[in-house]
Amino acid sequence: MSTKGKQQSSARSSAPAKGAARGSSPQSTSANRRRPSPAVYRRRRQVVFGALLLVIVLLVAGIVAITGSLSGKSEPQAVVSPDATQAPTQGTVPSGTPSPSASATPVCDFNLMTVAAKTDKPAYGAEEMPLLTMTITNGGAAPCEVNVGTSQMEYLVMSGADRIFSSKDCQTGGVDLIKTIQPGKSEIANFPWQRNRTLEGCAAINAKPGAGGAYYTFEARLGNKSSPKATFQLN
Repeated sequence: MSTKGKQQSSARSSAPAKGAARGSSPQSTSANRRRPSPAVYRRRRQVVFGALLLVIVLLVAGIVAITGSLSGKSEPQAVVSPDATQAPTQGTVPSGTPSPSASATPVCDFNLMTVAAKTDKPAYGAEEMPLLTMTITNGGAAPCEVNVGTSQMEYLVMSGADRIFSSKDCQTGGVDLIKTIQPGKSEIANFPWQRNRTLEGCAAINAKPGAGGAYYTFEARLGNKSSPKATFQLN
């Protein structure tokens, strides 16, 4: 009886060794399996990246759609046909047209005002009276208001250094006359000279200009501006 008990005990103790041999078979099988190739790993990464990119695109599209709908609700905008021509409303300046403040308005430059003198003839007979003409010209780019009254004008006749006549000598009650002279335009004033002599203060003088072909000069003055001298002859 004791011998059978020992044999059974020995058989039972050897059973786990057989089970251990069976348990080692799966490990050797998985070790023998082939690992995925690099191409498989690459395709898997591409699939994951594509899915991630699609998610980002959908998120951006959703944000843009929400923003557009919000801005459309806050301030509606009119749709204009490409062929439609929109006329500017009153008080607006059409696109491409400079506003009045963008271009500077020309200002009158009195330095560009000129005075010229001339006579109606180069020579006069014994009984002819010279007509002295003063011409005031605006040489600037803007209109100028100019005082062309007798208070500012002077017709001066000289014979060399000898002062023969001045319209200021016997003038009384000189007046102002303001005129607007446009750019490039002129004002003309005529004075018929009686071939007489004058003195400052209109003092009496009996002498008269000489004749016999003597030459004289006429100078026109307006305020502080003087003309070049015009030469003429008295016979």
